[in-house]
Amino acid sequence: MVLTEIILIAIGLGMDALSVSLCKGLSMKEMKWKNAIIIGLYFGIFQAIMPCIGYIAGIKFQSIIENWSHWIALILLTFIGLNMIKEAVWGEEDTNDKIDFKTMIMLAIATSIDALIVGITFAILKNNIIVPAIIIGVITFFMSVAGVKLGNLFGNRMGKNAEIFGGIVLILIGIKVVVEHYLF
Repeated sequence: MVLTEIILIAIGLGMDALSVSLCKGLSMKEMKWKNAIIIGLYFGIFQAIMPCIGYIAGIKFQSIIENWSHWIALILLTFIGLNMIKEAVWGEEDTNDKIDFKTMIMLAIATSIDALIVGITFAILKNNIIVPAIIIGVITFFMSVAGVKLGNLFGNRMGKNAEIFGGIVLILIGIKVVVEHYLF
């Protein structure tokens, strides 16, 4: 596989992380680079690790992963999205500047399940996984950091509506994953 193809795969895989990063940025009152980097690291590391796990699992678990990955992503993203909406509507005036471990792990897993499938594909095609996994992780990291910054630029103008919008977007991403699975 040539470098151009790997970069395009990395950009495609990073799109869900970018969308979720935009949502996280939308909900922050003040953009802190430390938080953006932490978010980028969660998404980048998971996007790099998941293809390796998929590669190792290979053909043995392919049918199980393919049959359930879309539902897992939907459940995780819907749970987090509904929680964001609940906090915006019934929560205190506090903003979502905190990057807690539980939320970030769930988001990182939900946005990187497709990378697991890509790893299985690499195993089937007998391609090396190390360089592509690093490229996927690095590109996702930068896309996620940029997403937090862009989301925050818009979020400060939209207030609580931004957090509601972000929650709805997460739920819609989960639905999109399921719909794409059955249509394609």
